[in-house]
Amino acid sequence: MKYNRLRACLAATTAVAVLYALPASAETVLKWAHVYEANEPYNTCAVAASDKLKEATDGRYSIEVYPASSLGKETDINEGLGLGTVDIIYTGQLFAGRAYGPIAIGGAPYMFRDFDHWDKYRNSDLFKELAEGYEEAAGNHVTSMTYYGERHVTSNKPILKPEDMAGLKIRVPNAPLYEMFPKAVGANPTPIAFAEVYLALQQGTVDAQENPLPTIQAKKFYEVQKDINLTGHITDALLTIVSGSVWGSLSDEDKQAFDKVLDDTAACATSQVIQNEKDLVQWFKDQGVQVNEVDRKPFRDATVKLHNGPDATWDQATYDRLQAIK
Repeated sequence: MKYNRLRACLAATTAVAVLYALPASAETVLKWAHVYEANEPYNTCAVAASDKLKEATDGRYSIEVYPASSLGKETDINEGLGLGTVDIIYTGQLFAGRAYGPIAIGGAPYMFRDFDHWDKYRNSDLFKELAEGYEEAAGNHVTSMTYYGERHVTSNKPILKPEDMAGLKIRVPNAPLYEMFPKAVGANPTPIAFAEVYLALQQGTVDAQENPLPTIQAKKFYEVQKDINLTGHITDALLTIVSGSVWGSLSDEDKQAFDKVLDDTAACATSQVIQNEKDLVQWFKDQGVQVNEVDRKPFRDATVKLHNGPDATWDQATYDRLQAIK
C-alpha cells in the first residue's frame, strides 16, 4: 500500500515537472519578407510588430523580418506566399495586380489627385472590395496599406517638362503598369530588380530611375544621380499581405489580432514616411543635389490619356468609382 502511494506521488511529481518544462503553447515564428533597407520605416515598424503580435496572441505568434531582398526579389516573395517560403510580405500594388488586375489601380500614375484622395481610397469600400477580390484570386489576405510616398524621377539632367524625358532610359520595377508613365512621356522604361538599381545607374545601364524621396535617400541613388525632379507621378503604397495558409489556420480571435497589429504597423510607417518627405527636400539640397520643382500638369495630362487604355487591368466602373471618391 505504501509502495503504491509512493509510486503515485512520484508519478504526480514527474507530471508536474514535465508540465512546467513545456511552454503553455508553441510559438510560431512567421517570416516577413520585403525588399527595403533595414533602416527604413517599413522595416523598423515591422520589427517592432513582433512583440506586439506576440502579446496580442498570448505568445502563439511572433515575426522575424527579412529586409533588403534577403529572401528574394519582389516577384520571388510574392510567389513565396503560395510556396510557403514566406508568411507575410510588403509588396507594391502592381505586383499584387499580377494575381488580380483591378487591385493594381492604386499604383497607376496620376491616379490620385493628392494625398487626401489616396488616404480616402485606402479607407474606402472600393479598396476593401478589391482586397477581397485579390484574396479570392490569389488565396492570400491583404491586411493593410502603407504609404510609400510620391514617386519622383532622378536623372543626370533637369527634367521640367515631358519632352525632357524623350528617349530617356529609365529604370522601373518589373511590373508592366510601371511602364505607363514613361511611355506617356516618350521615355524608354527598363525593368530592373530593386537590389540592382544603384549599380545600373552607376554603370550607365540606365539614365534615370523613379522612387519616393525616402527611398532615394535609403538606397543612396542621389550618389549617382545629379537631379531629383519632383514629378510626383505616383502616390504609391505597399500592401501588407499574409499568406493564405497562415491566414486560414488562424482562429477568428487571432485574425482580429493580426489585423490590428498589422494596421498599426502600417500607420507607424506611414507617419514616418510623411515626415521624411517633408524634411528630405532640404536634406538633398544640403548634399549638393539639384531638386527641381516641376509643373505636373503636362505630365498628368499626357498620362491620364492612358488610364483606360490597353494597359489598364481594371474596368471603367472601378476607375469611375475611384475618381468619384471625395
